[in-house]
Amino acid sequence: MASTSTNPVLSTRALGRATLARQLLLEPAAMSAKDAVSHLIGLQAQNTKPPYYALAARLADFRPEHLSDLMESREVARIVTLRSTIHTHTADDVRTVRPLVQAARDRELTIFRAGLEGVDLDRIAALSRTLVEEEPRTPKEIREALLVHWPDADPQSLSVAARCLLPLVQVTPRGLWRRSGAVRLTTAEAWLRAPAEPTPTPDATVLRYLAAFGPASVKDMQTWSGLTRLREAFERLRPRLLAFQDEHGVELFDLPDAPRPDPDTPAPPRFLPEFDNLLLSHADRTRFVSAETKNRTWKGNQAFSVFLLDGLLAGLWRQEETKERTTLTIQPFGRPTKAQRAELTAEAERLLRVMGPEGVPHDVVFGVVDA
Repeated sequence: MASTSTNPVLSTRALGRATLARQLLLEPAAMSAKDAVSHLIGLQAQNTKPPYYALAARLADFRPEHLSDLMESREVARIVTLRSTIHTHTADDVRTVRPLVQAARDRELTIFRAGLEGVDLDRIAALSRTLVEEEPRTPKEIREALLVHWPDADPQSLSVAARCLLPLVQVTPRGLWRRSGAVRLTTAEAWLRAPAEPTPTPDATVLRYLAAFGPASVKDMQTWSGLTRLREAFERLRPRLLAFQDEHGVELFDLPDAPRPDPDTPAPPRFLPEFDNLLLSHADRTRFVSAETKNRTWKGNQAFSVFLLDGLLAGLWRQEETKERTTLTIQPFGRPTKAQRAELTAEAERLLRVMGPEGVPHDVVFGVVDA
């Protein structure tokens, strides 16, 4: 939405530095893994390793076991929430964020309506709940159990219905560091041993979103959450917020006491996993992604791990492990300077010390990216 006021203008670079500060990416944060997961309102977890690498890029004293232990103790859990994708959330956020985005899950379910003709959704929910609370089940087991009752329904649609209607958590060992297992599901209530929370208003989450991703527009938060019609919540909160505009006149909101560093604040290199929320949580991603690089992090259905240089998407990276050696390959989009190559190498070495197999030698090498 274009601003009609004389709100102060924040440059694209200023927006990038502000969000990097809140994302704990300007300097490593002295924060626990649980507090970081809470502050970031979850970590993208389509695959099992990205949440660990997301925290390694952000925290000063992180070890993978810190997050893995939280999963085993059920203080965090993996569940479909934002944008209909799997996220690792704190137990508190599982109970509040999942109900908040239920409207998006309801919309998703309508896409599969043709495959659910004649199916009683309330009965699907009841049967699925009984099944998975008896013991955690695989998606295949859930689907086959439901097909007994609706043999003419589309199998995939039945699976989607169960996932949309119920807050299904992926139970451990799925997602544990170097000990992951198959996807098995039960309800959040059963796994966390706590009743469901009522659906909250979005207001508190708007404030948390701005604290982690701001300054931001209404459309930005809608992109992050998968929800629509959030303008009303921002308007309710307007007296508590500051208003800015970007270089195109789009109105942005922010918390009065949130960090907005000088645009020339140094932004060290950071290696991020595929699907990191930093790059998925704004409608306008130009604060981190230039026009030249915006389509270079995907190939078909495959997403790549990326790195930032001077606060901008600047290339890809991959880590390969054998029993004898771990190699991290850096693939810049352009030609980094000698100083930038040294900084990238130092950050890659730090990442390998944290995330690489203990006692296995490692290398950092530079590769090339296909045009």
